[in-house]
Amino acid sequence: MLIDKLKINGFAGLAPMAGGADRAFREICKDFGADYMIGEMASAKGICMSDRKTKELLTVSGYERPMAIQLFGDEPETMAQAAVHSLSFCPDVIDINMGCPAPKVTSNGGGSALMKNPQLCGEIVRRVTNSVNVPVTVKIRKGWDEENINAVRVAAICEENGAKAVAVHGRTRVQMYSPPVCLDIIKEVKKALTVPVIGNGDIQSPQSAAQMLEYTGCDFLLVGRAALGNPWIFSQINAYIENGTFLPIPPMTKRLSVMKRQIEKSVEYKGEYIAMKEARKHAAWYLKGCAHAAALRREASLLSKLCDVDDFIYKILTWQE
Repeated sequence: MLIDKLKINGFAGLAPMAGGADRAFREICKDFGADYMIGEMASAKGICMSDRKTKELLTVSGYERPMAIQLFGDEPETMAQAAVHSLSFCPDVIDINMGCPAPKVTSNGGGSALMKNPQLCGEIVRRVTNSVNVPVTVKIRKGWDEENINAVRVAAICEENGAKAVAVHGRTRVQMYSPPVCLDIIKEVKKALTVPVIGNGDIQSPQSAAQMLEYTGCDFLLVGRAALGNPWIFSQINAYIENGTFLPIPPMTKRLSVMKRQIEKSVEYKGEYIAMKEARKHAAWYLKGCAHAAALRREASLLSKLCDVDDFIYKILTWQE
């Protein structure tokens, strides 16, 4: 896939996930073949106000590339200013969030609430595109609700105003993350645009990834929640689409070693106190399919120091015997 002149290899990348797709996890996903990264969404207003926490979301390491910084907001000028500030972190792409369904974002007019005003979507894309020297992309949903399915219109307006690719999550904002994703809307957007279209939603396995690519004709995929605690899904997708090979889930010892490496990276980047609080949910995600998973998740909620991780891993392995 080409985003303007930026070449993206492979078939799938990591979707932006607030509180999940941080630098440590992105680097782990890169290890397993994720070919494109979009960072956690950052508030345009926060960036313009030089908010320290917001700036932490913008860090782009050399290993993660190609990578996009994702911005959210509803004011064209503020979005443009934030995009300019973001360039100091040297992203390969600026991505505009028009798909987040979270009430704290939509209640302020951002995320998927923007899709209720297609002309504003176009104005934001135009202002951001005219302000930066890197490609600008957009992530949208099927629409706000079933009475307002306008992904094709919004995507076309974004392309007309300079967007170099559009990612489509095949659900409305009201649907949040269920029922099953609508592949038809992704297919319709693909037919309507000349820039690349990226499919997103319900990619749970190599087979579902291949199905979305084949049915919709989209150019690339973004994997979100299915990658949490399961970063090897990218190598599985790549192998299956390239040659039909089914790569097995790694053995428990390998999975736990990956978990530990991710936690160690997080401690390095964020400090032990913050990293270990966040490690609790990541550790719980890695426990999917384990024997005694519920009890082990309770143990994960008690992690507070990096030195606790080895004892936790020992307990997991012991309980699997």
